[in-house]
Amino acid sequence: MESLGAIIKQWPTGKNALQEADRLLGELLGDPLVERLRAEHPELDRETIRLNLNRVYQYVKEQRSCSDCPGLDRCPNDFEGHYTLLSCETVGETVQLNDRKVMCNKLRTRQNEEQIRSRVRSFYVDETALSQGYSADEILTSDLKRSKAVMQVFQYIDKTKESGLQRRGLYLAGSFGTGKTFLMCYMLYELAKAGYTGAIVYMPDFVEDLKMLMHEPGKLKETVDLMKETDLLIFDDIGAENLNPWARDHVMGAILNYRMNRKPTFYTSNYDLDMLERHFSFTNREGDELHKGQRLMDRVRPYVDTVLVTGHNKRGV
Repeated sequence: MESLGAIIKQWPTGKNALQEADRLLGELLGDPLVERLRAEHPELDRETIRLNLNRVYQYVKEQRSCSDCPGLDRCPNDFEGHYTLLSCETVGETVQLNDRKVMCNKLRTRQNEEQIRSRVRSFYVDETALSQGYSADEILTSDLKRSKAVMQVFQYIDKTKESGLQRRGLYLAGSFGTGKTFLMCYMLYELAKAGYTGAIVYMPDFVEDLKMLMHEPGKLKETVDLMKETDLLIFDDIGAENLNPWARDHVMGAILNYRMNRKPTFYTSNYDLDMLERHFSFTNREGDELHKGQRLMDRVRPYVDTVLVTGHNKRGV
């Protein structure tokens, strides 16, 4: 349907214009939407509809568009993602017809999804892992060999939703391509829907970028503070990074020291905890530093439950 203004421009002038207006009024009065509106508001008479012809026409036009919605990006309504809703009220002896714009379900869903995504930050991790929809059934059944690990993650999500943010996190250990990162992204997405903020950090790239951030103290502080304060922090593929003493002691140490006993930290790794400790105890610059590796692990080991993720390598499939 065209806009009423466009239709009026095509009308003849004078008496014929009045006839066209009466014809349009008759069409609207016979429309099922208007008939239903009048059944809900018996006080809505013909004259009131005639005086509010533009409102009634807009209402019918937009309701029809919504009933055959072409999608939010191609919304034909004047105000994208909204439709006109009419209501009646009687003031003295006068019947007033009021209109208002109402957000449609598709726009409401989109805004909810954008709000969820805004709660999650990604550092060097593929954004599609966080933006796509997830099916719990598919995650559970796609690889039955990892079903025990999946159930542990599901239980953690449920516990957080029921009783609030936990102090302990999870340490997902397993071989390449078994879906550890995917499970953590699923957890972030589900808990973001519950209102929690989160960040996932791909450790090999993060440690490399720290070398540049050393010369940008303001940006470094902003990054570290975000990782300290976010509700859920995931260090992805920890143990694969080329660690140096400064990154280990002054960045990782500071973040984990702040978060322990406050907020949960999560990890994915191809190493178990003992292997990770050996990794932390050796740097290319200073060689073997067992006590410093142990000191960092004191901020990891007591604050996680280990989840062994087994299954098939899904990369390249």
